[in-house]
Amino acid sequence: MCGIAGFKTDRPVPDGTLGAMLAALRHRGPDSEGRHVSGDYTGGMRRLAINGLSTGDQPLFNEDKTVALLYNGEIYNSPELRRQLEARGVRFRSGSDGEVICHLYAIHGEALFELLDGMYAAALWIEPERKLILARDIPGEKPLYYAELPGGGLAFASELKSLSRFPGLDLGLSPQALWDFPTFLWVPEPDTVFRSIKAVPRGHLLVADGAGLRLRPIPNRFGSGTVWSSDAGLLEETRRVVEEAVSSRLLSEVPVGAYLSGGLDSSIIVSLAAARLPELSTFTIGFENVTDPYHGLADESAQAESLARALGTRHHTLRVTAADFRRDLRLFAHFGDQPFSVSSALGILAIARLAREQGIKVLLSGDGADECFGGYSWYHHLEQASGPGKGLREGRVSFQDTGLDPAERLRALRAYDGPLRAWAWHYYAAEDEKGLLFHPDVRAASRPSARHFEDYRPGSDWSGEDFIRQDRAFYFPNEMLRKLDRMTMAFSVEGRVPFAAPAVQAHAAKLRLGEMVRPGVLKWALRRAFAPLLPDEVVQRPKHGFNVPIDHWLKGQWSDLVEEAFSPGSALGRSGLIHPGSARAASDLLASATRLNGHTIFSYIMLNLWLEEFFHGDHRGDRTEP
Repeated sequence: MCGIAGFKTDRPVPDGTLGAMLAALRHRGPDSEGRHVSGDYTGGMRRLAINGLSTGDQPLFNEDKTVALLYNGEIYNSPELRRQLEARGVRFRSGSDGEVICHLYAIHGEALFELLDGMYAAALWIEPERKLILARDIPGEKPLYYAELPGGGLAFASELKSLSRFPGLDLGLSPQALWDFPTFLWVPEPDTVFRSIKAVPRGHLLVADGAGLRLRPIPNRFGSGTVWSSDAGLLEETRRVVEEAVSSRLLSEVPVGAYLSGGLDSSIIVSLAAARLPELSTFTIGFENVTDPYHGLADESAQAESLARALGTRHHTLRVTAADFRRDLRLFAHFGDQPFSVSSALGILAIARLAREQGIKVLLSGDGADECFGGYSWYHHLEQASGPGKGLREGRVSFQDTGLDPAERLRALRAYDGPLRAWAWHYYAAEDEKGLLFHPDVRAASRPSARHFEDYRPGSDWSGEDFIRQDRAFYFPNEMLRKLDRMTMAFSVEGRVPFAAPAVQAHAAKLRLGEMVRPGVLKWALRRAFAPLLPDEVVQRPKHGFNVPIDHWLKGQWSDLVEEAFSPGSALGRSGLIHPGSARAASDLLASATRLNGHTIFSYIMLNLWLEEFFHGDHRGDRTEP
């Protein structure tokens, strides 16, 4: 795992630019630094050594050094690819998994990335062609951003805090990104909070050569082609695909750990990993056991500890309070890289810190099972609330209205068109709520956030599978994968997601609603496939999730953060993003007896902290050390 940065331009760039960009990525790679300069191309990386410990420093090259690679990630099928290349007479210089990329280019050209089972953000320089290829993995586990430069060329980096150090970039904020943020708790890709910077789309190449810039998709070639004719066949294929994904993601020359909540997904990952490793460290988090408005009591640590004892893992329970998480809010704003308010990420951040203290550099996660196999609690209702509906394109009622009877919520959702219904299942601020909080100029410059769902499928006739597939394509990379990457890398830990494996994603794409959700049972196929491996209490346990009691805290111990964020002298106020009535509106929303608005308000708190970090403080100072 690493961080990369660089630029391709024929215009003069001040000395020290690459060094400044790399300094902002030191948390992603504290072990070493590498650079490559060739004419108008300059690139570098910070390395977190996981594989090829003594010989894997970058850049990596092909045999005649005409292809140079700087990359962040792991290629899990590199042992097989290496054997194939060695059989063709290729000689390797290092033990790095990434070196296969350099040698594959001579055989497959740009199509080489279709052969990679892994997570990566890569910068591949082809000297004879004067061509730079930026590549991002199929599910979008690893981040990669770029900005086109005046007069041609581009700059790129693994994080915005690095790319923003390239001189002369337009760092004006995008009103549309700010408008979308409280709805999703993140800025949807390929947009970023900066109007001139974009994300390389997941599963794409961005090629820069004499012809300019072009995007090229990376098709997922990892589907097995297996067609099952019975439930037994489905369960067998599900077991095979998931077991292979977990096994391959144990590739490491350093100790491996895993998040363990005690729920189904992490229990599957940990059980499979524990059976394949001589030692496995597991980590869970516990905090005050207040009522979770979504899933009952908030603390699941006892269930995790019970399974850890049964599996014989080296288990650690980290107990935290609202005060502990509050102390991390500025770190959270810094390492989120751009406005980010997914409160569960505070737990990931805390566990990553503990793992690093325990000497763990790799952490496995059960993220992705809900999107692949149908695990979110609202999926129970998809059959009732699918189809054409009445086509309403505006509305505020959503599943955040926990004070309304569930039947009343479903009636409201059935009247919506498909895109608005997709918002209402599990997102946050409605358009009129944001209108109460933002300055009118922000709204005037923005389109409705539901356009992201319209881009996926316009109109009203969404099936149950459509909602789940859209979550896979949108929610999973933007929230779950971003959360794990940014929070683990904050403490130089590599997060790995077996359920993000291209083969698992390809398998999930073939599932029908009835194979994912059956009456009273979520993740039916995954649950039944691994029932023989797990204790009955894990198999039978309903969906929980790691939910921070953010509404409870904002009404109590964190109430002063609300006042601070919406005060005239806050960074939000000084930036002109709120208006004099915003504070009253925020207070009223938080006090609602029927609707959970905590995450909406928390979004403005985090935006205020982020603005202080990047614009009203020393946002170019080296703040990369936790």
